[in-house]
Amino acid sequence: MITLGTERLTLRGLREHDLDAIASLNADPEVMRYIRDGSVRDRDQSAEALRKMIRDWETQGFGLFAVELREGGAWAGWVGLAVPEFLPEVLPTVEIGWRLDRRFWGHGYATEAATAVLRFGFNVCDLDRIVSIRHVENTRSKRVMEKLGLPCEFHTAVPGDERPVAVHATTREQYQADHGSRPPDPA
Repeated sequence: MITLGTERLTLRGLREHDLDAIASLNADPEVMRYIRDGSVRDRDQSAEALRKMIRDWETQGFGLFAVELREGGAWAGWVGLAVPEFLPEVLPTVEIGWRLDRRFWGHGYATEAATAVLRFGFNVCDLDRIVSIRHVENTRSKRVMEKLGLPCEFHTAVPGDERPVAVHATTREQYQADHGSRPPDPA
């Protein structure tokens, strides 16, 4: 199991015992406001999603990391890499995304964790391009994407529900020109 570290955070692979935290996160209407159709998910849906998140590591060699505060060990949410199957026009590619408990918004944790995951994606997984997709009204995620150096490439709509999204992206070449090619910090 891969574990990454930042100054304030530990990022580790998700485990079955993370279900309570994920179910709580997915049940919060404000957290889910810009996710898919904006509806919350119940515990069974969260359990199914968690199983897929764990399976992705086995099948793809990358996935989502649980984000824990180094001081006190609180579970703050998740940040990681996934294939954005919901938006076929960007495939093949890998998306970086995050979902944090509201208690941890506004502290820079999403940016800090995503910085480590972006470095992992380019320098360890050897990905050529990483995108990040947000609902056009999600200004918090837009700010994180800008801090990560992911400029907006275009706007589109998600097939089926026509939800308006912005696609941000960068390449390994651009990332390494801006940040170098050092591997992520171990936990």
